[in-house]
Amino acid sequence: MAQTLHDFTATLNNGTPKSLRDYRGKVVLVVNTASQCGFTPQYKGLQALYEKYRERGLEILAFPCDQFGHQEPGDDNEIANFCELNFGVTFPLFKKVEVNGDGAHPLYKWIKAAAPGLLTDGIKWNFTKFLVDRDGRVIDRFAPSTAPEKLEKDVAEALEQAAESAAAE
Repeated sequence: MAQTLHDFTATLNNGTPKSLRDYRGKVVLVVNTASQCGFTPQYKGLQALYEKYRERGLEILAFPCDQFGHQEPGDDNEIANFCELNFGVTFPLFKKVEVNGDGAHPLYKWIKAAAPGLLTDGIKWNFTKFLVDRDGRVIDRFAPSTAPEKLEKDVAEALEQAAESAAAE
């Protein structure tokens, strides 16, 4: 059986295990994040996207990662405080994970295989984004340089398709 996002569990920033099955029926944007990266200001755009589309079924799942230039050196509490104070982040933050290599979180092993990159399946940098449909299947992968504002059309289309298939059921 092919895996979906809903087959995984991850640990929230506060240490609570979270079944990603809880996001069944939602359109999900999975993002590996960092607090000291040139792309860190994308937290603001991600929060704006979340606020605009949350009521329609969008969830954003942030997975801090320190594998790129040691740009996420803080512990989970420091990361949460940074995100809240600097960007007003209210979407779920998970515990710091690895996204590449033998120690990569199982979710990232699956999601990279489901949506390979251009030259490599590996995550190239912080703020690589994966858009997942309400059934837990990857729709698309976006480069770190793709600003959250540029994802709005794709997010709106995924939510519209989710609404249409829910209405048809």
